[in-house]
Amino acid sequence: MLQSRALVIALILLLSTTLPEVQSKSIFEKDRRDLLAIPEAIASYIYEAVNKVSPKVSQFLLDTVQSPSVVAARQRIVKEAAKVSIMFEQLIEKIKTLWYTRVLGY
Repeated sequence: MLQSRALVIALILLLSTTLPEVQSKSIFEKDRRDLLAIPEAIASYIYEAVNKVSPKVSQFLLDTVQSPSVVAARQRIVKEAAKVSIMFEQLIEKIKTLWYTRVLGY
């Protein structure tokens, strides 16, 4: 049971980035490239909770997250998330342009 929990936490850490805090931003802001900040914050809170209960398990999680295969996977996820974020920003700009030209008539 403890191993499965450790694997779940390791997966959460895998899907997160290295940003330690989450900042609230509007989706319409230009600098919206932190799609993985929320999973990172969740993983950080989980890691802190696990560290309070069992430092050995938290050390195992830390070692797992810092392994080369996990680091490579995280970098790939960050790279793909950045691409998705850019495409999302372009979509928002197109929607805003359509709104202003078609609906509001500017």
